[in-house]
Amino acid sequence: MESRLTRLDYCQFLLSSQVNYTLTHFAEHSRRFSHDLANRYLARERITPRLVWENVRGQVTPSASGCVVFDDTVLDKSHSSRIALVRRQYSGNAHSVIRGIGVVNCVYVNPETQQFWVIDYRIHDPEGDGKTKLHHVKEMLNNLVHHKQLAFKAVLMDSWYAAKWLMLHIESLKKLYYCPLKSNRLVNESGQRGDYHRVNSLAWSAGEELAGKQVHLRDFPKGHQLKLFRLPLSTKRTDCVVTNDPSDPNAEAVQEASGLRWKAGQFHREEKQLTGIEACQCRRARIQRNHIGCAVLVWLRLKNLACQSGKTVYQIKRGLLSEFLIQQLRSPAVKMTLA
Repeated sequence: MESRLTRLDYCQFLLSSQVNYTLTHFAEHSRRFSHDLANRYLARERITPRLVWENVRGQVTPSASGCVVFDDTVLDKSHSSRIALVRRQYSGNAHSVIRGIGVVNCVYVNPETQQFWVIDYRIHDPEGDGKTKLHHVKEMLNNLVHHKQLAFKAVLMDSWYAAKWLMLHIESLKKLYYCPLKSNRLVNESGQRGDYHRVNSLAWSAGEELAGKQVHLRDFPKGHQLKLFRLPLSTKRTDCVVTNDPSDPNAEAVQEASGLRWKAGQFHREEKQLTGIEACQCRRARIQRNHIGCAVLVWLRLKNLACQSGKTVYQIKRGLLSEFLIQQLRSPAVKMTLA
């Protein structure tokens, strides 16, 4: 009689394995679970974002000045065919359009400790649920404010999410936002009707470089003023970041707040490199959803262990291999011989 496979068993496999995350590899090394049993488990299980919150809520250190970062990533399925949820979409990591599964993540950042946690996510499946990435962000934001009730001050997001209706919705929740604008976004800085220009064509005085400038975004309500800053990211890239912060921040303060957005990028890298989140080749949507959910749970476990030990998530993961090597050097399963 086959053993019963649980969520904990599958997550333990993703946590322990170093390179190969396939069900075949799992079956070959578990000695208790067959490939078919693992496949049946993933096909009937139902892991949802709510489970992520249930596991992380006790780990989060909230702050009244906390930030939530909304960012999306693409799980690369370029070499796969006929996998559910896969669609052609732009990948910032690949800098091109690839075949993959889109995931929109909500990352909570405590700016005082610089710690961060993923607290929610949504799989981008417009053909299945009719929702855009922006709708997912609104849904997660509403859930955060009205149900999770986690203290935070500001929302950080990419230029992709700088839609008028979403920005106004954030304001209706009494929250701040810091958001880069696309280079062709039209703004009015003169107050003269119809005098709109692309943000990348604006002239900046030395004073405006430090203090920003008041602008009106095209199609926003009349008299709705926002503060625009030009922030250098590198010698080759400059972002124009807009905020509704009424405290009259300077460029340095906005740069510091906006910089927390890269915590989401760090999460994406760690998740892809350490949990096998991109590795599942099963075709069914439910299996893909469950695999993704388990991978997020594994990252949370690694993150928690890293916080407790003062190590990085990479040190925690690689430490498993180190312990195996120590064990084999002490008592090798295959002994070396020489003539």
